[in-house]
Amino acid sequence: MRHVIALDVGGTGMKAALVGADGALLHRARRPTGRERGPDAVVAGILDFAAELREHGARQFGEPAAAAGVAVPGIVDEANGVAAYAANLGWRDVPLRALLADRLGAPVALGHDVRTGGLAEGRIGAGRGADRFLFVALGTGIAGAIGVEGRVEAGAHGFAGEIGHIVVRPGGIPCPCGQHGCLERFASAAAVSEAWAATCGDPEADAADCAKAVTSGDPNAVRIWQTAVDALADGLVTALTLLDPRTLVIGGGLAEAGETLFTPLRDAVRRRVTFQKLPEIVPAALGDTAGCLGAGLLAWDLLNTTDGMEVTP
Repeated sequence: MRHVIALDVGGTGMKAALVGADGALLHRARRPTGRERGPDAVVAGILDFAAELREHGARQFGEPAAAAGVAVPGIVDEANGVAAYAANLGWRDVPLRALLADRLGAPVALGHDVRTGGLAEGRIGAGRGADRFLFVALGTGIAGAIGVEGRVEAGAHGFAGEIGHIVVRPGGIPCPCGQHGCLERFASAAAVSEAWAATCGDPEADAADCAKAVTSGDPNAVRIWQTAVDALADGLVTALTLLDPRTLVIGGGLAEAGETLFTPLRDAVRRRVTFQKLPEIVPAALGDTAGCLGAGLLAWDLLNTTDGMEVTP
């Protein structure tokens, strides 16, 4: 049975699957990334994990994987297959595509984790059927993926979609990127967690706790939450003014609050638009499987372009 390897490398864990031509998940596996052992050990672990998946596929389905797709965090040079930089993994300029292709004896596609997850959401998830979509992940930071006709735009230098660094509060909180007042300093899950922990006096409190307090009517939680929603709406209106997406897909940890986030966010965006067309604003559908599913799509796309097969999942 023809299949591909899909691998999603995170800061703490790796998720993997063998994916059939119809998009079916034929096998799934997880293991720690092992970043505490250093960047070289992380790369070795990725290569070993991929090789094990190849062997499993060969045993189970009678042939090794025809290709592999890998999603990694940080700065990714997708065109040259290089994992350029990832602060949480400690690597720089890792020729990951070439290393994997050599180990697997098969073609490999390398993608940025958020753009790869956005590809899956746009093609088979919450944005399915939309010719133009914007995927925004509200996690430790805020990142985005710009979807155009079934593909995700990386930009000229691989930085397209970095919506978290739109300045929404000029002169505001300093950001590690060097600017002040970036969106992710106000509306990321990490920013809400930090504000709520400081306000409630519990250093372990997080954004999910803040959301619960909002539903119970706690005025301090409501204030913090509304600050985040207003900043997010400002950033999103800037993005939709530039991109005019048909669907806006919101994922990541903060989106797990459900309508506690989406009801005020839709209202805040609606109040801000003037001539712009209001996109459908929907929660992501694929959860933490999006990166792995997107990696599988990258692998099948690679086969489509290299051998002409019509096997789009």
